[in-house]
Amino acid sequence: MHFKVPHKTTKTEAKQKVKDSIEQARPHLQGQVEINKEEWQGDTFHFDVNLQGKNVTGTLEVTEMDIILNAKLPLMWRLFEGRIEKEIAKQVASLT
Repeated sequence: MHFKVPHKTTKTEAKQKVKDSIEQARPHLQGQVEINKEEWQGDTFHFDVNLQGKNVTGTLEVTEMDIILNAKLPLMWRLFEGRIEKEIAKQVASLT
């Protein structure tokens, strides 16, 4: 899955909002998501998680104009890729 959502702020502010959003989501995801890896390298967040027993890996990059998500979804979830993109885009739009 690959898509980008424009943000209406500076890259620094957008990155901080993404970081804050990830931290705010943690308590709600406990018991549902197992985090194998998460790390920032510059302006790119790398993640590897198990969600409902399925592995999801990818990156979330913050650029001057956009937030770009690249993720490898399990085969079963690819059927719902459009719906997943729409929900994530809505969440990202609420950050900016």
